[in-house]
Amino acid sequence: MTLDLAHAQALDAADPLREFRARFHIPQHHGADQAYFCGNSLGLQPRAVRAALVQELDDWAALGVEAHFRGKHPWMPYHAEVREGLASLVGALPSEVVAMNSLTANLHFLMVSFYRPTRERPAILIEAGAFPSDRYGVESQIRFHGFDPATDLIELAADEPGGTISMEAIERTLAEHGHRIALVLWPGVQYRTGQAFDLKRIVELAHARGCVVGFDLAHGAGNLKLALHDSGVDFAAWCHYKYCNAGPGAVAGAFVHERHAVSDRPRFAGWWGHDQATRFKMGPEFRATPGAEGWQLSNPPILALAPLRVSLELFAEAGMDRLRAKSEMLTGHLEALIAARIANVVEVVTPADPARRGCQLSLRVQGGRERGRALFEYLEARGIVGDWREPDVIRISPVPLYNRFTDLHRFVDAVESWRDGG
Repeated sequence: MTLDLAHAQALDAADPLREFRARFHIPQHHGADQAYFCGNSLGLQPRAVRAALVQELDDWAALGVEAHFRGKHPWMPYHAEVREGLASLVGALPSEVVAMNSLTANLHFLMVSFYRPTRERPAILIEAGAFPSDRYGVESQIRFHGFDPATDLIELAADEPGGTISMEAIERTLAEHGHRIALVLWPGVQYRTGQAFDLKRIVELAHARGCVVGFDLAHGAGNLKLALHDSGVDFAAWCHYKYCNAGPGAVAGAFVHERHAVSDRPRFAGWWGHDQATRFKMGPEFRATPGAEGWQLSNPPILALAPLRVSLELFAEAGMDRLRAKSEMLTGHLEALIAARIANVVEVVTPADPARRGCQLSLRVQGGRERGRALFEYLEARGIVGDWREPDVIRISPVPLYNRFTDLHRFVDAVESWRDGG
């Protein structure tokens, strides 16, 4: 692989997605663009978001309540405006997805329906070192149902170098404990290591043992080419403020497989989840809208959905196939640069196989945590923005919608400068 700057510039010039960068606001550092590698934590703002928000404010000002029906994007069916885009983004049927709530709230509401523990089968399986919100959520669910996380929360430890988990380890754990596991709640991408998992294979293994399966796709949606319907997963939830660029605290997404579209599973019900045909009859008996929308509680937050609508239009235009192809090129180029120039500074803990990772490379600085923090702060002071995850990982995520190959050289140049005392 050619690794000089001129080659990176040629790759940027030939990039079929190069025009998308201009459709985002790039944060500035001393009057120049940052090298922004933090889309795994907060995606950048699409330029069209401001006009989309102003449109909703203008409709509110001019129409008041009538904007529910007469606005440019009527509010009453507004969640339907993002349905097709969400379905395409995660590989689902339109009826299987809905934008609502926040990620952890959605996981809890879905676990009400899909975590149904019994004395014989009370356990939940997660990965050791799961994102704290996920661990807090499943631990609290176990306690809520009267069971003990000390025995009924199974945390699968990493078995590969760098802290990743093999499919063989998942298979062994399900073979040993599957008869006790009510729910497997697994990440699409592990937040600290950047490891991506084979969702369909996990579903096959877990379903064969009688377990329900859900996925936290916080780092998967907008990053990987997902196929939730075909995977057979029972449910999934994700946020939209990372790779999906819908803004801080953006409304989240949820998936419920079509086989559960009409279900007698218990749920925490709300008026907005009632069958649309009879919702305004205001009857006392809840009748769920078929599909994922039946898990809605309240009317959609219009000012939070407008940025998501804008972002999904960008994804539809770019196409996940093209985005994923560029992502693999970017991440592969970064990995090669690291190996060639700064392998004596950082170790890549994310799997080398492109099928087992997305945009993110998780880097561990040689010499321990203090050196890692020193490098992270050095980069930040020079307008090179990744993020830090305890205890000792720097995450660098080149996002195909707005990052360039030349950005990768800026990062590696800075690491070399730090190494050499610059």
